[in-house]
Order: sequence, then C-alpha cells, then structure tokens
Amino acid sequence: MKFLRKLFTVLLIIIIFGGAALFIVYYFKNIEKKELTYELRKNTNGSYVELSKGFTHYELDGPDSGKLVVMLHGFSVPYYNWNGTFEYLASHGFKVLRYDMYGRGLSDRPDVTYDKQLYFEQLNELVDQLHLKKPFSLVGVSFGGALATDYTAAYPANVNKVLLIDPAYVTGQPKLPRIAADYLEALDPEKRALSQMEDFKYPDKHPNWAEQYRPQMEYKGFRHALISTDYDYLANYNSKESYTSLNNQHKPILLIWGKEDKTVPFTYSDSVRKLVKTDFLPVDDAAHLPHLEQPDVVNPALVTFLKK
Repeated sequence: MKFLRKLFTVLLIIIIFGGAALFIVYYFKNIEKKELTYELRKNTNGSYVELSKGFTHYELDGPDSGKLVVMLHGFSVPYYNWNGTFEYLASHGFKVLRYDMYGRGLSDRPDVTYDKQLYFEQLNELVDQLHLKKPFSLVGVSFGGALATDYTAAYPANVNKVLLIDPAYVTGQPKLPRIAADYLEALDPEKRALSQMEDFKYPDKHPNWAEQYRPQMEYKGFRHALISTDYDYLANYNSKESYTSLNNQHKPILLIWGKEDKTVPFTYSDSVRKLVKTDFLPVDDAAHLPHLEQPDVVNPALVTFLKK
C-alpha cells in the first residue's frame, strides 16, 4: 500500500507540474492579446455594420443599378483575398459586396459555435441591413465555395448564379482532438501565417502575403473561429451531398480551378463536375488562388459569365 501511495503521489506531482508547464507555455506563446475596438477600426479601410453576433467589416462598391455580386473569402484569409477582382467587377458595372466572415480580419469574433448556420445568418443579416436587392450572385473561393454551395441549397430564392474558385472538397474528419488542435495552433501561430504562401505557385510574387495575414491573428477569438469552423462546420460537411443539393437547384454555375493547386488538388475538379452541371475554366500556371495569379484570365471570365 505504501508503494502505491508513493506512486500515486509521484504521478499526481507529475500531472500538476506537467499541466502547469503546458499552461505557462500556452500563455507565453498565445499571441491573441488584443481586442477589436472602435478606436482601432475608425482608421481602417472599409465600413462596419453591427449584426446580431457583432460587427462585420465590409466593402461595397459599384453602381446602384448594377446586379449584386457577393464575394465569399476562404477559410482564414479575410476579404483582401479579393483585391483586384473586387475592383474589376465593380468597374464592369456590378454592385459588389465583400466582407470579413466572423472571426477573420476586422470583423468581431463572437464566442459561439462556427457552424454553417452562423455563416448563413451573417450573410443574410448583412444583405438585409445594407438594403441590397435579391437575388444576387455568389462568388466563393476555397471554404467560401463550400459556403456558397450550402447557402444556395438552403436559400435558393436568394441566389442567381454561383461561381466557385478552387472550392473546398472535404474528404475526412479532423485528425486531432479539438483541445489538441487548439493548443498546437497557439504554440506555433507563425506556421499558420507562413502556410498561406502554399496557396501560390509563385509565392515570391506575393512577398507581403504572410505579413498582411499576421495582424488579424493578434485579436482574441481568431483561433477559436478557425478551430470551431473546422470541427463544427467542415467536419460535418459532406461534399457530395452539398454539390448534389446545389445541382438540384438548377442554377447557372461556373467552376474555376488552378491546375497547380496543392491545397485543394486539381483532380477534385473532376469529382465536382460529376456532381454539378457547370461551365468549367481550368487555369494554367496557377495554384489555389488563380484569380490572384492569373487575373487576366480569371477576372474577364467572371464578368462574361455574370453578364450572360
């Protein structure tokens, strides 16, 4: 019995000190120290509107008479992902809306579950608050493509056309327990920032991409938004069901895919095209973000499709 008591005591000490060590490392490695405030936002580009779950950062441009196009960014890069394409569409006569999803960029990071209903709610409230006309066309890249397919299936009357750029195609569940994923994300935030460069075939042509990404990581709730999206949305996202549901709406669809994409490999374009009747534009010499690497190819194609 004495041996077992000593063993238990030793194990308890190890657990306590081990837990304390993990907490200390977590505390000092965690870069989420800042709060998003009015003072910070008043000197930034774009506009803000308060919705039910907090403030949303957005930009709206183009003629009031233009057809509405709503742009959905990817998993973690906020609305600057659409730089160039946003301005191009507006200059060609469209009313264009882009915004930071909750948890990203300069939008609030509510302490809620980041499931598809949250993203549906944000988009619906934003369009209503800005008194924009429906139906509108949706342009989604990567995760934004998954959101566009789900949203269109849920609210078909709101959507006119769907344009997908290298859309997410989920094939499995997260490999780590949620708490482990959160801890590892906190330990090495730089890995997340630098990994954004992998979306390009020619990252040297976008030297400020990771630097532009880092500031949003310092605001409390960013990591929770990503982890929750991964575990509460994407883990339940069935690509086949989602694309089949989209196809059943009989909407005009344009699929664009960079042939050198390693984030969502180009071979998945075949899987999507088996499920969805769509126009298709494969883009040479581009990876996951063909609208940024080959804008002279992608942007005119978007305009042509939207004007049909």
